[in-house]
Amino acid sequence: MSHIVTVQDAVTAFEPWMEPTDAELDAIEREMPVILANVELLDAQIVAMDRTPTELDSRRIRRARRRLLAALVYQAVEARRGGVA
Repeated sequence: MSHIVTVQDAVTAFEPWMEPTDAELDAIEREMPVILANVELLDAQIVAMDRTPTELDSRRIRRARRRLLAALVYQAVEARRGGVA
């Protein structure tokens, strides 16, 4: 009879080295405006998928696209200035 062993310890193990570094946290913080703008665009698109899009839905999607584009441009400009991608 062979025993089945779980890998639960390996999956849920916590070690101090698993924490994100300060550089990783800074990178996430720099990317947050793009992430939030992308979520806003997805929310607007999902709402419009459930029904025939109204003019209000179309405006909301256009605004969300503009915010995402502005966030991406801002991130690119900051990356070029600071040399951080």
